[in-house]
Amino acid sequence: VMSSPALSDKDGRDAEEAREEEEAPPMSTMQRLFGPHTVTAKKGFKNRWAMVVPAFATHLCIGSPWGWSVLAGPVGREYGFVTAAAEDWTFAQVAMPMSIVFALQGLSAAAAASWQMKVGARASMATAGACFGGGLVLGAVGIATHQLWLLYLGYGVLAGIGVGTAYTPPVQALIEWFPDRKGLASGLTIAGFGSGALLFAPASTWLANRFSRLPEFVGAASEVTMTSRDGRLFTNVAGELKEVVVATSADVAKLSHDLAEGVYVVGTGSTGAAPALAVMGGAYLATMLASAFAIRRPAPGYKPDGWEPEGAKKADVATSRTMVGTPAPVGGNVHVDQVMKTPQFYSLSTVFFCVACGGMGLMSVAKPMMSEVFSSSLPLIVTSAFASNYVMALSAGNLGGRLGWGMFSDRFGRKLTFNMFTLGSIPLYLGVPYLVSSVVESGSTLPLYAFIGSSVMAISFMGGVYATLPAYEADLFGPKYVGPIHGKFLLASTVASVVGPTVLLALRGSAERGAIDALAGQIDASKFQATFGAGVESLEALVAAKSVTISSLMAIAPPGTLDPTPSIYNSTMYTMAGFMTVAAIAHQFVKPVKRKYYEEEVLFKGGGDFVVAEDHEELDFDEEVDLEEVAEVERKQHEHDKRRV
Repeated sequence: VMSSPALSDKDGRDAEEAREEEEAPPMSTMQRLFGPHTVTAKKGFKNRWAMVVPAFATHLCIGSPWGWSVLAGPVGREYGFVTAAAEDWTFAQVAMPMSIVFALQGLSAAAAASWQMKVGARASMATAGACFGGGLVLGAVGIATHQLWLLYLGYGVLAGIGVGTAYTPPVQALIEWFPDRKGLASGLTIAGFGSGALLFAPASTWLANRFSRLPEFVGAASEVTMTSRDGRLFTNVAGELKEVVVATSADVAKLSHDLAEGVYVVGTGSTGAAPALAVMGGAYLATMLASAFAIRRPAPGYKPDGWEPEGAKKADVATSRTMVGTPAPVGGNVHVDQVMKTPQFYSLSTVFFCVACGGMGLMSVAKPMMSEVFSSSLPLIVTSAFASNYVMALSAGNLGGRLGWGMFSDRFGRKLTFNMFTLGSIPLYLGVPYLVSSVVESGSTLPLYAFIGSSVMAISFMGGVYATLPAYEADLFGPKYVGPIHGKFLLASTVASVVGPTVLLALRGSAERGAIDALAGQIDASKFQATFGAGVESLEALVAAKSVTISSLMAIAPPGTLDPTPSIYNSTMYTMAGFMTVAAIAHQFVKPVKRKYYEEEVLFKGGGDFVVAEDHEELDFDEEVDLEEVAEVERKQHEHDKRRV
């Protein structure tokens, strides 16, 4: 119960605030709908579990890029349909949208942090929904018109801005609703981000199949006479020379359609990827707008029933001057403008970068990697549907890691949890080449499922890092600015989204080209000429036109030739293990933040009096406090906060 002078002072402030509200100019319709005040819950509202739904739904939408590899394959053979034609985009080009999305996620999250604090969660999330949903639709137009820059602008840039803008508001809202279980709160929210592919993969595959159009079949390759021009294959169809592609048994095994191997006319079919992406964009836009209007943040002074902030035995309530009334730890808060001056920021960012590199590299090529590595050894098992299910298994690992590791970290601590992420990932990546070679040599499914299990575990570690990182940040820097601080940490994710897939694809491309050169040297020159309409001296042009691939060379290779496809990812796995080693070393440098980085706090006593703590020196709560002096300090701090905002 506050003393009488404090009560009269409070009544005076309330009257002054009421007069200011009466004199304030009327709000516009946009301000009434999207203003910062619209997301603050009423004081009597305490159903914090209801807030999980809009937070999870938003992250479910913006997490869909994790499943991009399901559409990347069809987008990369939009002209050839059964296999890539000369005009089709390369494997690296169709994998790039995922990198652009997550690169823009980090950049936009960091750039929009101050703006989000000003306009509030609803305006931020609604803007994000328009960018993300509209970006997918624009990307679909790019696929339909075969304009790569339009795909990158829509699905890459606009969608990435949407992801970054929508990422932190739901996380901070739930952390404020669950100050007693911050790891679970961030895990519940970001679990949606990790499970986005669980919805996107089957939904987009089903839609693409519904909208697809099968290509024109010419006949078996042995029955069709073809010529080569600049590396492209042509044949006479109904008196007209048309470009064609040749589908081998390995090619048709990767398709979700039941087609025969042979020669197909380029440009006569459609994979259905463009309309599928457009429909998904519209659905995501509607969902994110609904979530923006449903999300709420707790009223100032909220705390869960039966919970007291850490340090409550020394001071009944510890709070700092926040925009949303977030309880502050006795240890203090590091301001968002100061966080990049701490060594902990760079150590933890390095960990985040390395773990994200490995996970994003795997997710960017998940479906084609499964098909390329194992379909030749286990053709009856590793079908197109099996490869899609593998993507969903990785997404389930991502989801499980975000939920399970968040709760684990709440119980056993963030330090131990991150040690498990970094040190545990090293043997997982190192063991992949051995498991792949075991499948090739034995034809057994046991190492196949061991490969799936190890990669799912590696992805769960990445998901765990994303889920528990906000809670780790709150432990180190305080919960007051965890939203904008997390936006700065996402810069590490930005770099990882480019470096991870780029390194993986570069190493894969180098290994693939080396394998093609080695195979071409083993094939009889006359057979090569008859199959591709040109001699081995034209190999460079044939490869550039996608007429020559490992699968097409294996179809005419001498009996007993070992297929090099399963080993083209070996060097990438060793490189990812190296990244994990760097992460493990960097994490050992994450120590508690020094007091000099804390901002000034105002600590309230149980009787309503308060004192100012500079750098959080020890406070004597038995000491008499001059209320007039403290009131003057409060007034100056209030003016300072207004200027800063």
